[in-house]
Amino acid sequence: MRLLTTIGKYFVLMSSVFAKPVKLRIFIKRVLEEVEQIGMDSIWIVSIVSIFMGAVLTLQVAINFEAPYIPRYLIGLSARDTMILEFSSTIICLILAGKVGSNIASEIGTMRITEQIDALEIMGINSANYLILPKITAAIISFPVLNLLSIILGIAGGYLVSAATGVVSVYDYIYGLNYLFVPFYVTYSLIKICVFSVIITSVSSFHGYYTFGGALEVGKSSTRAVVYSIILILLFNLILTQLLLT
Repeated sequence: MRLLTTIGKYFVLMSSVFAKPVKLRIFIKRVLEEVEQIGMDSIWIVSIVSIFMGAVLTLQVAINFEAPYIPRYLIGLSARDTMILEFSSTIICLILAGKVGSNIASEIGTMRITEQIDALEIMGINSANYLILPKITAAIISFPVLNLLSIILGIAGGYLVSAATGVVSVYDYIYGLNYLFVPFYVTYSLIKICVFSVIITSVSSFHGYYTFGGALEVGKSSTRAVVYSIILILLFNLILTQLLLT
């Protein structure tokens, strides 16, 4: 019963969130601010993680592909498909759920307990629409860019480790990157990360919006937001993979 109540509250909140903004100019300004906070501030962690994971992935695949009958170019192919299909969408979003999600829940939760949201509502402003919709829009805009950046840097990390260590020749690695490339895999990855961006921002905003109490409750809301976002990302990863790739 508690779960159904929570789900109901979530969809009621979302119905207020996706109302038409009263002033488009203010909405665009808020979206640009959120793009900087959600997207631009996440570039560094996405870049570092992607480069190292691409390098480690290439090393691990090369070490396990020691059999002489296995073509060496499959190392590049494996690194490419792993980065596109899973790492640069799902794993990156699990990381962003911790960074972005906790920040959103803490920000909105603090506004709730300091009565800033109540003040917005007293002024006749749709607080859910004003606070949450720009975050969701900004995430839908910035997360796919981070996804493409992660794919490129992950593949570049594999190239660097192949050139530096010689576990696979640069020629074989590049040949594997081009071998049997399926463009739809990139589309699939972008679709997933767009869905995950909505999950992270909306779930985190929901837990922050319904925070009541003091500073301790803000911390608890932030933790719940991250946990539930991760669970939903994994669940929808399974659903989207079943729908789009089978």
